[in-house]
Amino acid sequence: MDLEAKKISFVQEFLRLQNEEIINGLEKMLHKRKAELLEKEMKPMTMQQFNDEIDQALEDSKNGRLTKASDLKSKVQKWS
Repeated sequence: MDLEAKKISFVQEFLRLQNEEIINGLEKMLHKRKAELLEKEMKPMTMQQFNDEIDQALEDSKNGRLTKASDLKSKVQKWS
């Protein structure tokens, strides 16, 4: 069975579940496993990358390419 078929089969089985405890357990396991994989794939940035990002942030600030926290908060509140 290929990955797409496995996903479809899993989703179908998941949708048939009536036990909230099982669903909560699966949800926790999914979040934990995704976090583990993300951490495994993460690599520390080099000092050059770090300095480049700082330089870019300073350049953005100097040229007015910033978003105020209050503006961002207003935009986010409109999402829901």
